[in-house]
Formats: sequence, structure tokens, C-alpha cells
Amino acid sequence: MGKITGFLEFEREIEQYQPVKDRIKKYKEFTVEMPEEQLKNQGARCMDCGIPFCHSGCPLGNLIPDFNDAVYRGKWEKASTILHATNNFPEFTGRLCPAPCEEACVLGINEDPVTIENIEKNIVEQAFKNGWVKANPPKERTGKTVAVIGSGPSGLATAQQLNRAGHLVTVFERDEKVGGLLRYGIPDFKMEKKVIDRRVAVLEEEGIVFKTNIHIGKDIRAEELKSDFDAVVLCTGATVRRGLPVKGVDLKGVVQAMDFLPQNNRRVDGIKDLGEEILATDKNVIVIGGGDTGSDCIGTSVRHGATSVTNFEIMGKGTTERPANQPWPFWPMRLRTSSSHQEGVERNWSISTKEFIGDKNGNLKSLITTEVEWVKENGRFTLKEIPNTEKEWKCELALLALGFTGSEPTIAEQLGVDMDVRTNIKATEDNYTTNVKGIFAAGDTRRGQSLIVWAIAEGRQAAYHVDMYLMETSNLPLKGEGDLPRI
Repeated sequence: MGKITGFLEFEREIEQYQPVKDRIKKYKEFTVEMPEEQLKNQGARCMDCGIPFCHSGCPLGNLIPDFNDAVYRGKWEKASTILHATNNFPEFTGRLCPAPCEEACVLGINEDPVTIENIEKNIVEQAFKNGWVKANPPKERTGKTVAVIGSGPSGLATAQQLNRAGHLVTVFERDEKVGGLLRYGIPDFKMEKKVIDRRVAVLEEEGIVFKTNIHIGKDIRAEELKSDFDAVVLCTGATVRRGLPVKGVDLKGVVQAMDFLPQNNRRVDGIKDLGEEILATDKNVIVIGGGDTGSDCIGTSVRHGATSVTNFEIMGKGTTERPANQPWPFWPMRLRTSSSHQEGVERNWSISTKEFIGDKNGNLKSLITTEVEWVKENGRFTLKEIPNTEKEWKCELALLALGFTGSEPTIAEQLGVDMDVRTNIKATEDNYTTNVKGIFAAGDTRRGQSLIVWAIAEGRQAAYHVDMYLMETSNLPLKGEGDLPRI
């Protein structure tokens, strides 16, 4: 497997970024391309371990040592075939996945892990550049029809897999363009939308039909799909935003992150009619929430030209090292610093927002916080305010990046589909079926807010079970089995 001593000879190297002063002037991706020789050396670091735990760390079961070896040997087309065998969209995961595979890398026990995510991105970019990613429509059609509701990563993966099986697939999307949160949520500086467009063009050439600006449940009643299609797959995501139940939350200037970010995606796309604009320009911005969405709000606010950007996180500050109670190969909850954090933000941990303060016209002018601590009582951690720690912060724009609580209920109610206690679509992990025959669910709408790599994995798994339902047999792969060499 590759260079046996590679992990001893080469240190981990990650792709570099353009200088902050240059990249914050635009909404383009700002990574600096790594020379091929460097990439080969990074592939050589894959250490031929006896049991590659990266497989279990990756929800897709990607064949990571195999494509690392191909990269080390300069066999890029082979690497692309291996990568696409388990991952429909490595150009998405190679940019946006937090890389649980790297946290599970055996080399990571006592050294820096292999740069799996960056290698993955470079493989697929080589594939597109050299014309190896080609439409491969099925040779025969089954005549069976499937409706996929939602065009995020789970919907796109479901659609491509079922199309490969020969079914006639129609994807319905309520927004004006395909992509779900990949298009309307992820900032363009993290992934330019041409990356989505080139893949969608391949999917259309393979025979998938996309219908945008159609809100199932409103424009078309969901139950109509049951009579029009042989199977329906719900991939609508977990889009109900978590609120903040404190005084003043209705003031003008207190904004949900998923209103702020999609509007900026549309602005970058050249759309003029945005309704009431939400801009951070010349404002003191406070982003409440320390996850990826909060980070995206920070980078976007900096590019708007905010006067200041501050970030609140209710949890305590993590350690840079793996916590003792989260040993390898588990995913560790530790301090992570994104490229947006590096662009200019004051980060605050163990802090809770108590009240938003407005002026006489109902505009946000400040907010009040208190410091908090997590105290273990009866085996559970409880949030406690620390007395006499209240503080007022000047703020004209507060962005709520608090995650999502579950799925919108409209489609489920119209179809008679059960939802679980977390308001996700109730579908079994065994076969992704709901309580209504012929209705399936996959992705965040089934499992709750999660990672892009999980969304793609769920879409692939659901497609297998839909194919089984329609045909009583399936040649589609389950996790880690890989497709036939079709890209």
C-alpha cells in the first residue's frame, strides 16, 4: 500500500489560504492549489494499517487507503473511479465535510492524521478537469417512477442512485435552483455554486428531471404524488429553525441565520429582488451560536463590512487536544477554528443571551448577556447562571445560528406520515420506510440536523431500499460496497 515509510518521511500539509485582506473582498473560494508532488506525498502518508478505521469514521464507507495509494502513484483516474464508487459528490464533501474519517485515522493516534478531505477534493477536481466525469445513463428503463422531494445532498444522491437502477426520477425543489442548503445556506466563499451546476448538468444528462419553484404541500398537494408516482422519497431536510425565547427577540435587527445566509447567496447570484435587505455593513454584529452556521455568518458579515463581529457560544471553550473522555477513533468535541474565525471575530464561550434592547423605533441597539457554567447534578449537566456577570453589548444586528429542531410538518400531515418525538419524519433505519406504503425518507428529515456526508450516505441507502420495494431485488450497493465503476 503506497510508500510503506511515507508517514515517517512526510509531515501533514494542508492547503493554504489566500491572505485575509484579499479574500474578504470577494465571495470566491480562496484556497491555494497544492502542487501535485505535495499531494502525492500526502497520499504516501497513508500507512497501510492493518484495520483502516477511516472506513468506519466515514458514513459513506469510502475506500480511503485505496484512493490514497492511487494518488501516491499518480493514478488519478483510478483514484477517481475508487472515490466515486462510494461517494456520488466528493466535490461537496471535499469542501464541506468536517472529516470524521481523519479523526478516525490510525496515524492520528500519535501523529497528525492523513489529509483525507483535501486529497478527496483534488481527486474529483482532477476528474472534472480531465473529462473523466461523464454522464452514464442506464442502458434500460424499468418504467417505474419515483418522486424525490428536496434537492439537497440526500435528495441528489437518492435521485442518482435510483436513476442508475433504471427508474424514471423526478426531483421537486421549492427554491428557484437545485441544491438545497448547498446553494442557499453554504456561503459562496466555501463553495462556489458553479460546483453544483456542473454536477447537476451531469445528472440531467443521465435522465433525471428537476422541477424547481414547486413547493410540495402548497403548489402541489403531497397526496397527489402517491397516485402519480410508484414511490416517493422525502429528502426535505430539517429546516425548522431553533428560536431564542428571550425578551426583545422580535426587534428589527434580530435575524435568523438562515434568512441572512440564503439572501446573500441570492445577492451573489445577481438576484435583485431580495425583499428587505439584511446587511451587516457598518453594524456591530453579534452571532449567537458557535457551530458551522455561526462561522458562515461571521465570514459573510466580515465581507459585508461590519464594524465589529462578535461570536457567542453557550458551551465552554473546548480544548485543542482530544478530550480524555472522547478517545480515538470517536469524534472529539474540541475547539475548532475556521477560516472565517481567522478573518476577524471576538469569540466568547460560556455566555448566554438574556435580553435584546431596542430603541424607540423598534430597532435593535444592544443586548444583555450573563456568564454561565455547566454543573453536573444527578449524573446530568445543568446550565447555571453565574451571579453578577450581566453585561450589555452594543449591537445593531444579532444573527441567530442555533441550529434546527426538526422537519416542517406540512408534507407529513398531507401524506399521513408519522413524525417522531423530535419532529423528524419517522422512518426505519432498516429500510427507510415510513408508516405509509411507498413513502420513504432520508437525510436530515429522517435523522435530524447532521453532516453532508451523512445526507449522501442516507440517500444512497434509501435508494437501495426503494429499488428493492419496486423490483424485489437490487443491484445498488449498500454502505462500503461501492458501485460499478460508473462516474
